[in-house]
Amino acid sequence: MARRGFSSGRWRHFHPGYYMKRPVRFAAVLTAFVLTTFVVWDRRSLLRDHEAEVSRLYDELNELQHQLREVGGHLGDGTEILSGTKEEMAKNNNVWKAEIDLVNSQRREKVKEAMLHAWNSYVKYAWGQDELQPQSMNGVNSFGGLGATLVDSLDTLYIMGLEDEFQKAREWIATSLDFNKDYEASVFETTIRVVGGLLSAYDLSGDKIFLEKARDIADRLLPAWDTPTGIPYNRINLAHGHAHNFGWTGGQSILADSGTEQLEFIALSQRTGDPRYQQKAEKVITQLQKTYPSDGLLPIYINPHSGVAASSSSITFGAMGDSYYEYLLKVWIQGNKTGTVKHYREMWEISMEGLLSLIRKTTQSSLSYICEKTGDSLSNKMDELACFVPGMLVLGSSDYDPEKAEKFLSLAKELAWTCYNFYQSTPTKLAGENYYFNGGEDMNVGTSWNILRPETVESLMYLWRFTGNKTYQDWGWNIFQAFEKNCRIDSGYVGLRDVKTGEKDNMMQSFFLAETLKYLYLLFSPPSLISFDEWVFNTEAHPLRIVTRKDGQDTEPTRISVAKPLGRKQGNEEQN
Repeated sequence: MARRGFSSGRWRHFHPGYYMKRPVRFAAVLTAFVLTTFVVWDRRSLLRDHEAEVSRLYDELNELQHQLREVGGHLGDGTEILSGTKEEMAKNNNVWKAEIDLVNSQRREKVKEAMLHAWNSYVKYAWGQDELQPQSMNGVNSFGGLGATLVDSLDTLYIMGLEDEFQKAREWIATSLDFNKDYEASVFETTIRVVGGLLSAYDLSGDKIFLEKARDIADRLLPAWDTPTGIPYNRINLAHGHAHNFGWTGGQSILADSGTEQLEFIALSQRTGDPRYQQKAEKVITQLQKTYPSDGLLPIYINPHSGVAASSSSITFGAMGDSYYEYLLKVWIQGNKTGTVKHYREMWEISMEGLLSLIRKTTQSSLSYICEKTGDSLSNKMDELACFVPGMLVLGSSDYDPEKAEKFLSLAKELAWTCYNFYQSTPTKLAGENYYFNGGEDMNVGTSWNILRPETVESLMYLWRFTGNKTYQDWGWNIFQAFEKNCRIDSGYVGLRDVKTGEKDNMMQSFFLAETLKYLYLLFSPPSLISFDEWVFNTEAHPLRIVTRKDGQDTEPTRISVAKPLGRKQGNEEQN
């Protein structure tokens, strides 16, 4: 109850000594002050220092609650200390948790409804084609007619418990998906979307049709690795097997395109017992190890004939570099961190030391960002694509010693704040494609389109799962609401040609269903749903089972335990 009057004896409440002798009441007053501050302040108008303080207080409150339980108290609704029997305290704790769970459940349902809207629009206007053009209400085959959106959506449908939609997609794959096409496919895009999507659907459901199709398309991609060094060509004709590189690279292979097939091809060898896929993909890493730089930072162009990186090309954690570094860490996790895959972790740690050399801060608001590098010259430009880095750092930080773990976790939080401000700094509250930090100034949007990318919400999901800080859920919710406000139309979701004006484009990217909506759904779901102890995500957000790797046992057929099917409503609750 709020106190409305004062007596002379009650002035003692304003003396510090009163609280020094009563730590529990002091905790109650402190907690009431913090939570009242949350209610009164308009968080969207706060500057960085306030948001950082809020994040710190969240962590302190969690620790305070734990300490109060130990002394027999309980922080109930955040405004007073409740005492009583263990049964009463447990009841109050359950009420508090239920309120939080209710908010997450409501948000999760909103994300699921968005997925249904996107999926049903695709079914209605672009069924079987690669992607939907919502404004003109037709489909387009951006990837040669491989049903990219359909395959990319399989695991999202499964995880959300959308059984009817999943089965409809499964039937199309079984009866209509044909890879025998005279089409020059991107090895990278086909691997992460199609091979990854099919393998994930297999790991989740146990339905062998997905494994059969994954093997079919992978066999068509394999000739791309037939080079003197094993560094693959990045394009291949799916019908004839002729492989080559993109003309605009000058015949060079791209770092990310060549170093982002390991997860999928290792998994395929494990599931089938056929070693060819794993051998082809891992030979790339063996080749790169031969001339690995001391800072672990590789230029984006590599000669497939000599295996030498082109020193004149740029180094970046954005486009064409990004997922190479991601897969070094994730292949180590996929193999369950055994000695067989230890070299991946070692290479990743070297690269993370190199990453530190690219970090700079703005003078105005002390925003951390990742530079790009060409030769000895740094460019103060950061892609939104590089916003996967905070999540990657969090995922890898726990296996460092405590001091380094804290250093990289702190960096992850700083970069996530910058990425969130990519969104908050525009009139539409949606991020542009890249940003410049010239002269130490705060961010200025460069390329101003938004194509429904997932990287920032991906990192928020990792940060929330590892820290328990609900601020990251709130940030993700704000981003989701901005997508709903600016990108949703009656026939699907579209990107923006300009985040400053809100002008819409005419494309619903397949990764919006595969990644953006999946990561948002998991951000508001219990951590046991696709647990990090059992699954690792490929760069298209397709979860693959973690399988322990041991010397001499890499190519034995692996029996995969099938995930528990989720009913349409069961996906709302934590699975046992």
